[in-house]
Amino acid sequence: MDVAALRECIGSTLNANADIRRQAELQLKTAEVQKGFVIALTDLVANDQDPQIRLSAVVYLKNKVTRSWEFNSDYAKIPAIPDDEKNSLRDRLVPTLASAPPPIRQQLLPLIGKVLHYDFPDRWPSYMDITMQLLNSNDIQSVFAGVQCLLSLCRVYRFKRQEDKRGEFDRVTQATFPIILAIGNKLVDETSTDAGEMLKMIVKTYKHAVYFELSQHLREEASIVAWATLFIKIVQKEPPAESLPEDLDEREIHPWWKAKKWAYSNLNRLFVRYGNPASMTQTNGLEYEQFAKHFIEQFAPEILTAYLQQIEMWVSKTRWLSKICLSHIIAYLDECIKPSATWKHLNPHVENLISHVLFPLLCQTDEDLEMFHDDPAEYLHRKINFYEEISAPDVAATNFLVTLTKSRKKQTFTVLNFINSVVNRYEVATEEEKNHREKEGALRMIGTLSSIILGKKSPIAESVEYFFVRHVFPEFRSTQGFLRARACEVLEKFSELDFKDDNNVILIYQNIIQCLNDAELPVRVEAALALQPLIRHEFIRKSMQANIAEIMQQLLKLANEVDVDALATVMEEFVEVFASELTPFAVELTEQLRDTYLRIIGDVIEKGANSNDEDVENYLDDKSITALGVLQTIGTLILTLESTPNLLLHLEQILVPVITTTLEHKLYDLYNEVFEIIDSCTFSAKAISPTMWAVFGLIHRSFKDRAEIYIEEMLPALDNYVSYGYMTLRQNPEYMEAIFDIIQTIFTNDRLGAMDRICGCKLAEAVLLNMRGHADKYLPHFIEIAMQCLTAPCEIKSYRVHLMEMVINCIYYNPVVTLQVLEQHAWTNKFFSLWFSNIENFNRVHDKKLSIVAIIALIQLPPEQVPQSIQPGWPKLMSGIVSLFHTLPLAIKNREELSKESLNFEEAFDSDSENEWDGDGDAGWDKEGEEGGDEVDIPDESAAYMEFLNNEAQSRGQPGFGVYEDDEILEEETLLETPLDLIEPYQLFRSTLLNIQQTQPHVYEGLTKALGDDEKAMITSVFNEAEAKAREEEARLAALINGN
Repeated sequence: MDVAALRECIGSTLNANADIRRQAELQLKTAEVQKGFVIALTDLVANDQDPQIRLSAVVYLKNKVTRSWEFNSDYAKIPAIPDDEKNSLRDRLVPTLASAPPPIRQQLLPLIGKVLHYDFPDRWPSYMDITMQLLNSNDIQSVFAGVQCLLSLCRVYRFKRQEDKRGEFDRVTQATFPIILAIGNKLVDETSTDAGEMLKMIVKTYKHAVYFELSQHLREEASIVAWATLFIKIVQKEPPAESLPEDLDEREIHPWWKAKKWAYSNLNRLFVRYGNPASMTQTNGLEYEQFAKHFIEQFAPEILTAYLQQIEMWVSKTRWLSKICLSHIIAYLDECIKPSATWKHLNPHVENLISHVLFPLLCQTDEDLEMFHDDPAEYLHRKINFYEEISAPDVAATNFLVTLTKSRKKQTFTVLNFINSVVNRYEVATEEEKNHREKEGALRMIGTLSSIILGKKSPIAESVEYFFVRHVFPEFRSTQGFLRARACEVLEKFSELDFKDDNNVILIYQNIIQCLNDAELPVRVEAALALQPLIRHEFIRKSMQANIAEIMQQLLKLANEVDVDALATVMEEFVEVFASELTPFAVELTEQLRDTYLRIIGDVIEKGANSNDEDVENYLDDKSITALGVLQTIGTLILTLESTPNLLLHLEQILVPVITTTLEHKLYDLYNEVFEIIDSCTFSAKAISPTMWAVFGLIHRSFKDRAEIYIEEMLPALDNYVSYGYMTLRQNPEYMEAIFDIIQTIFTNDRLGAMDRICGCKLAEAVLLNMRGHADKYLPHFIEIAMQCLTAPCEIKSYRVHLMEMVINCIYYNPVVTLQVLEQHAWTNKFFSLWFSNIENFNRVHDKKLSIVAIIALIQLPPEQVPQSIQPGWPKLMSGIVSLFHTLPLAIKNREELSKESLNFEEAFDSDSENEWDGDGDAGWDKEGEEGGDEVDIPDESAAYMEFLNNEAQSRGQPGFGVYEDDEILEEETLLETPLDLIEPYQLFRSTLLNIQQTQPHVYEGLTKALGDDEKAMITSVFNEAEAKAREEEARLAALINGN
């Protein structure tokens, strides 16, 4: 390829003229598939004198490698890079990196990582030799490039846990880590920004190397001492002057503070993952047991001491700490609470930490207050979704307090005594002297402890009501908006508190309603969130009924002012609880919810176009979560209107833009909720309107346009289209063709697996049960699809049962044609053998009824229509149906019990046990110190959870699970509705068998002569049950006629 021509084309993409840029971009797309494109780009990246050309060229090169180093299905039309060009690029990448300026290096590193992922070591064996040469060079820029190369390799190996891959990687780290450790020890004494940058990369290299496994050679005493010493040196290092610019945001991202961040991170990781015996699981316990015991006794206390020194300097304002460094320190202190080996060192410092570190972090900063007034939406996002801010010190402080009070219950009183001292001081101060920030911080602190304070057997819970009356209620009238907001938030946190005085609950409700109209947005939102749990009080619920429409209007107004997904949860519950009161406003409410959703989604579509910015991605994620909540509220509203079909028709028309916008713009994160809305509309109406048939066409197009992986989400809606729209399907062949196309695609698309194909079986069943006599042309295809899958290897039992039921449905639909198709392919014997050898796996009521009606259809066939190949075994049909009737009553009973369990699920669920206090009243916590409580290790719940996950993974055959443990039986679907529900199997069998006995006595004799006494007795029992059910039906009809 002509390098000069390519250079000119790239230059034109930077032209101010849009037409010239567009033309150049088209030329580049054409050039991308031509031979020599990669080599020409590499020439420009390595040698061109124009920085803009080099930067554009390296971006194009990175994109080209990302898309087509190996075949990529997302870019299927772009051919893979030829091997000779790959060889040339591999040879030139590292030398180009070593001589490139920083902006070019930044683009080359992910490119190198991509190539390493596919090619190291087999196709790029020279990479390590070049890296070692660079690391051992006397030229600082070459050493810098060597560190970058090693970091790229460690990034690639971070998630590779196979034994052979770890062996390769161990050889790499054994050869290189002593070198970069020596470099790091020299750099830590430097002060330049470049030194900080390189040290940061060395520390990050170690981070990636130990992320999941700590290699044996890195566990050795000499290695762990040397590396831990380096990290502590970095932590303790006096920050160089140039790392402390005036702008605090600039400080946070300065290389020296990044180096400190990763040093803290590595020390924390070593302790949490490998150095704490309590966090060991059966999987890694034996491997790291000795290391963990040694680390927690010898290293963990030293790290704790170093961290406490940093905290002391931060408290005395002699050292500034970045937010993430402060968070790492507190997170480490948090981990030191449960093990007795570290708790004994931490315990003496707890009171000081609470008052001088944790409390100041939980109080409002100047930045917070400025945000409260100038950007209330961002303030709310930060305060309500604060757990998303993983680098925020106040999040770490909150976590520390929860762990402390939950694990060392005695310390709860230390915290509460501090809170009381703050609120009492505030109470007695004059208005001018009141420290509003401290009061707000104290309320935030007690809100953080709500689950512990209200835990079972808590000796504190009965005192909370008095605390609220005295210290929280007055803040509803505070002159400070942020305090009013906090008062609402604390009430919401203590929503499970049982007030002894109902007047206090009424007072709360009145104050919350008043705050719902507050001038400050955060107060209104916090009031809305606090309102939701109040509806558990019956007298509050009755009071709300009168003005629920106004309250919903307020909530909708808030939802349009700020995107807080929790507001949608409040609206959804109100829609469900106050369904009858809101019905007259359903149209207006739906319109407003639609408009809110379209506004949010419009923002997502606009900002999401071609955006690769991480901040924008996070913003869009937040927007999508809020939009999802609005959709859930819409879905709940529709389900409450099941008894108003005319109103539903109107709502469908209102909601069409919601559905079409989501599907047309491929907003996959919202597909589940949108298909639930379609399901709710069609299920509640028990009919498919012209509006929803128009939507069906869009569903089909979406399915064919890479949305097939959402078939599980689509299935309930598609089932409704067949179950309630079968008359339209009969009259409009194009709709039926679309349904069949979906079924066929499910079984032929490589992106779908066995569990997706169960959906295909269910949809085929819906067609065969609802379209009896009108799906003849599809019958042979259904049989062929099912049998081809059944004859292929598959270990998932539930999938095989569904495939068999696909054929059984065909038998029930038309036994003669089905047997003919089976015979044509020589499948008849195979299928019947499969069916009857697996009959015990047909355990649901639906499975048994389906097999019963299919067998009844078969035994009515004249002998000449039964294939010769299965005539000898034909009488076994009777044994099969007897077996099914024998187990049917138990299946019906199980289904009824499951229905009851699902209704009582919430009552049976107890989430409070983990916060339970020991002993009665305050007798238990008081013994903590006296009887060695402080010297006892507190069990680590996270380790137990990891143990559970590991056991699950092992029992399921590791990732990729070939066989599903829970796949032994099909779960009963209590909400499943099919035409089989209308069939009474006992009477059907009795009337059929009696008819055969009268009209085809020779057939009857052939079916029954081989039956044993037990089987004959079972048939008599079925006949008796049929007669009893007939009498029940007659009595019911008589009662109806008589008007009873």
